[in-house]
This record gives sequence, C-alpha cells and structure tokens, in this order.
Amino acid sequence: MKEISFGQLVKNTFPSLSAGQKKVAEYILGNLEQAAFQTSEQIGREVNVSQTTVIRLSYALGFSGFSKMQSSIQKDVLKTSSNDSLVEEVNITKEINPFSKVIEKDIAMLRKMYSQLNQIDLWKAVDSLIKADRVLVVGHRASYAAAQWFTYCLSEIRDHVEVSTNTTESIERILALTDQSVVFALSFPRYSKEVIKITECAQQQGAELISITDHVLSPVGRRSEIAFTTEINLESGANSVTSIFSLLNLFLVGINMKMEGQIQTRRKSLEQLYSRFDILIE
Repeated sequence: MKEISFGQLVKNTFPSLSAGQKKVAEYILGNLEQAAFQTSEQIGREVNVSQTTVIRLSYALGFSGFSKMQSSIQKDVLKTSSNDSLVEEVNITKEINPFSKVIEKDIAMLRKMYSQLNQIDLWKAVDSLIKADRVLVVGHRASYAAAQWFTYCLSEIRDHVEVSTNTTESIERILALTDQSVVFALSFPRYSKEVIKITECAQQQGAELISITDHVLSPVGRRSEIAFTTEINLESGANSVTSIFSLLNLFLVGINMKMEGQIQTRRKSLEQLYSRFDILIE
C-alpha cells in the first residue's frame, strides 16, 4: 500500500480539525522545511497557539505523537528535495522544459524593473495615493485584471477608490474628480483609445495622472506627472502581468508603511462587517 504524504493527510483531515489545528496545519504546509526541525513549542509560538494544540494536531492526523508527525513532515521535505534535483537535471536540456524560458524572462523583467525603479517617484506616488480625495484606477483590456485587483486592495485601506470599466461609466466618475484627485492608469500595447481619452478628460478636471506603462513616451506615459515603466512578457503568446502586479504591490506596501495605525483600525472594522454579513469562510 502506498504511503500517504503528510500534505495529502492534512488535506483529507482538514475539515474535521479545530480552528487552532487548522492554523498549525496551514503553517506547516507553508513552511515544510522549517517545521521539519522545529519543536512543537516553536511551531505553536509561530502560529500563536498553545504547544498542546500542535500536539493535538498530530493525534487528529492519526499519529501517536508529535515526533511521529514530524518524521512524516521530514519525509515530505526529502521527497521535495529529490524532485527538485530531478527538475534541475531535466533543465540542463532546455527543450525538455518549454516553460523555463518564459519564467526566466519574467525574472529578468523583475530585475530590470527593480534596477530602473526611482524610489523618490515611488514615494511621491504613495503620498499622492494617500492624500487624494478620490482615486480612479483605469485599466482596460489586458490591463483590466490588474486594475481591478489594485482597486480592491486599495479600497481595503482607504475610501473613495473606483475602477474604470468602460467609457460610459467613467464619464460620471470623471465629473467627480478634482484637483485633489488621482487617476492611476495602466496602459500597454496595444494601447486602448478609451484609456487615453479618460486620462485626458481627468487631467482637464485637474486630477493628477500616475501611470504604469511600457515606455515614458507611450501615449499615457508622456502625459503623466509620474510614470513607472516595465516590460510585458510576450514569450508565452500573451502579455504577462507578473511585473505589473509586482510594481502595484510596492505602492500598497508603501501606503501600509505610512498608514499602519489607520489601516489596522479600518481592517478591524471591515472584519466586523465581514462577520456580520457572514460572507467569508474562516
């Protein structure tokens, strides 16, 4: 009979675990190499639960104690290490792994973006996003998913954040903009005429334009007060948004650093509303 892995065992048993045991299991699966050599007390401290909860997880998973559970974890780590070695051997012959070229290109884009990043401009943009009376995020076509995600994340930490979904809907939102507002635009080839028009009209309302684009001389880039540039990976046959999401995350990190206290208060209020409406699975 094939021995079941620790990960599969957790997956099979997870619904029946207590809340504390689930936290421990999630921590272990996310930190296998570290948990393989930690004591039950250390794991409990990392997850902010009691040592007893960690030990009870081992019983719940069918082990006779924590040491037996840890042996199973260590076996999973060894298997993963062996698989990694096999992957490295396979990658010696590039044509065997057609995806490696795409991943390597994404990594190269991230490194290039980092080397060209102007931290002064980044902090200026962070300040503008904090102080603005409202923020309109604009990103159509291939950029829409990134714009939607950024809008969601930004609206969790401040009020009056909207995303442009189409020109008709954006007209009313443009009218609400002032010289204290920020338009945050994502624009990459092939450039959307709608995005260009929306940003032009928003600037006529006095709004500040911050953009992420492929070139400072792109239609949106050359109109922006602050423009950040990154490439898009065409190796996969479709635009890769890896570097775009990474750059967007830097703005969120910067805002969190400057507004930590206020954001924590806001998130507590949000969590209370989530609980009241019972919309999330804990």
